[in-house]
Amino acid sequence: MSRKDYRIGLIHATMNSVQPILNAFQVHAPEVTLVNFMDESLIFELNETGIVTKDMKRRLLTLVEKAVKSEVDGVLLTCSSFTPVVAEISHLFDVPILSADLSMLEKAVDMGSQIGVIATVEAAGPTTTRLLEGVAKERGKNVRIKTKVIAEAFQALQNGDRHNHDELIQKEILMLSDDCDVIILAQFSMARALETLKTASKPVLTSPEISVKAIVDRVSKVELTK
Repeated sequence: MSRKDYRIGLIHATMNSVQPILNAFQVHAPEVTLVNFMDESLIFELNETGIVTKDMKRRLLTLVEKAVKSEVDGVLLTCSSFTPVVAEISHLFDVPILSADLSMLEKAVDMGSQIGVIATVEAAGPTTTRLLEGVAKERGKNVRIKTKVIAEAFQALQNGDRHNHDELIQKEILMLSDDCDVIILAQFSMARALETLKTASKPVLTSPEISVKAIVDRVSKVELTK
C-alpha cells in the first residue's frame, strides 16, 4: 500500500476541531483519505462534569470501533481532553490509535524546561499538565508548567465570535512568553489564533500539524512490517 492509499479515521468531540485538522492534512498529507466520526455531546458533557466518565469512554470506544470497521489504517482522536483514554483502548485494535497532542507534548518537553499551557476547555488544562508531567518523567527531565484555562474563549468560539476567541488566546500567549521557553495550545480549535498573531517571542506549539505527521508516520511503519 502506498502512502496515497492510506485511510485515517478522525474522532471528534467538537465541531471546532474539525477544520484545523482537515486544513493540516490538506497541507501536510493531501493524499490521505479522511473518514470523520463525531459525538459533540461529549464535549458539552465534559464541560459540565469536569471529568471523563466511564460512559464517555464507552462512547469514544464505539466511535473508534466504527472507524476501524470502516477499514481505516489508523485513528486520530482530535480532542486533547480525551487523550488519556487512548492508552486504555489502543491495545484493543490492530491499527495505530493516536491522541491529538502526545507528539506535541513530547516536542515541548524536548524544547524547554519552562512550559506554558493554554486551554479553553476546563478539563483540557489539567489533563495536558498531567500528560506533560508524565512525558517529562519518562525523559528524566524536570519541568515547570504554568497552565491557564480561558473558558470564555471556548464559549466565544461556540457563539461564533472568532475574533474574541483569538484575541483572548493571543493575550495569554504574550503574558506567558515572559517566563516560558515554549507555549502549548492544548486543543486543535485554538490553532486558528496563531493565524493573526503578529508577534511571539517564544515558540508556540499546536497539535494539528504535529499530529498529522505522527499518525502518517505510525501508519507507514505498520505497513512496512506487513
